[in-house]
Amino acid sequence: MQVNEHIKQQILDQYIARTPKSRKLHNDTKVFVPGGDTRAIAHYDPYPFFAANGKGCFLTDIDGNQYIDCVNNMTANVHGHAHPKILEAIYSQAAVGTNHSAPVEAQYKLARHLCERVESIEQIRFCNCGTEATLFTLRAARAFTGRDLIIKMDGGYHGGHDAVQANISADIEAKGLPRTILNPGVPACTADGVLIAPYNDLEAMETILSQNRDKVAAIIVEPIFGAGGGAMASFDYLKGLRKLADDHDALLIFDEVITLRFHEKGYQALTGVKPDLTAIGKPIGGGIPVGAFGGRADVMAVFDHTKPEFVSHSGTFTGNALTMTAGLACMENFKQPQIDHINALGDRVRNGIAAAFQKTGVKGSVGGFGSIVYIYFFDQPFDNGKEFANLIGTGMNFGHTMNLALLNQGVFCVAKGILIMVMSTPMDNSIADTIIQRFEKALTIAAPLGKKHENTCDCI
Repeated sequence: MQVNEHIKQQILDQYIARTPKSRKLHNDTKVFVPGGDTRAIAHYDPYPFFAANGKGCFLTDIDGNQYIDCVNNMTANVHGHAHPKILEAIYSQAAVGTNHSAPVEAQYKLARHLCERVESIEQIRFCNCGTEATLFTLRAARAFTGRDLIIKMDGGYHGGHDAVQANISADIEAKGLPRTILNPGVPACTADGVLIAPYNDLEAMETILSQNRDKVAAIIVEPIFGAGGGAMASFDYLKGLRKLADDHDALLIFDEVITLRFHEKGYQALTGVKPDLTAIGKPIGGGIPVGAFGGRADVMAVFDHTKPEFVSHSGTFTGNALTMTAGLACMENFKQPQIDHINALGDRVRNGIAAAFQKTGVKGSVGGFGSIVYIYFFDQPFDNGKEFANLIGTGMNFGHTMNLALLNQGVFCVAKGILIMVMSTPMDNSIADTIIQRFEKALTIAAPLGKKHENTCDCI
């Protein structure tokens, strides 16, 4: 066996030896659940560990291994696990009912809190996840404008409903404007209602709008790509989108399901751009399933079910008492001081990981913003989904191995070829430094593999 293959096998063997109960439970679960889990993004090879309990910024698996949790439920757990104020709210509410099929005071309180917090949200409605939130922003835009077409970004992710299950992976073969590429199972007719634009390209957006004059209901955009590798929209681009939307009487929708965590008033407060509608979720439920969408009162009025004609929006668990109570407790304890704290931790970890790449000689780079750290096993910059898709293959195999090496060191990251680390309020500088130290140790162990991938995609 070659030296590099031996290192890779050692890392894999150590992970398997640490997680025998997870391995068995994964195999048992596959009998009843395709793939062994109902959440595709949470899977990594050879199998994910199964969680037993979480406290603060730590997770423990069913084999007793403890990890610093740098996933935090895909950015949702801004306070980590079992935050005392959130627990108190959940216990108190659960004792008097979790869901009543009737409005509760906590719904009013959380709605008021979010409307007062985010300037562009004049009115809001709750749902159960970010997918539902983006679905209903688009439905509102179509109803309000009387138009059918939406524009989304090549490589952008807005959840699992049909209208946005196009070009989640960017069109890397596009010579001009991206083609509309639908995910398996999405009906072909969906492409008739979705136009795809390259991110950070105002000229292309203007072309698409001009070619479809008086037909576009809305432009939906993530100010920072989440699943798309962390590409950041320039503020000038977002301001340009605002002008183009106004010029063409279309609505501008910000998907802030992830980016809401970067500023008390949402990431939009940093950009100087006020969208017509905003989709939010993740932290606003305090760890309970949630989504919400809101914006201009005249647009949100399409959902006013007290009027003769309205857009129907409901759901068995929409606005349930447990979520509203937990969400209010979470957000009341997630103001600018807490946000500044985790953003500073993100900066600290970014700097430390960049230094680790320099020290070990492994090819890589670090990006992200505020409390979310993106770790790449390539060192070229990118501005959009296509550029990211063309780069990620360079270090994808090494990224998978680094994920296992980090798990062996007790650090849990989002792992999809690149690594993503998400900070939470229970973390402090000592935890950040431990993450950096463990990353450097894992990188040192895997370094020969990382150095090999300089000139080839097939790094291991």
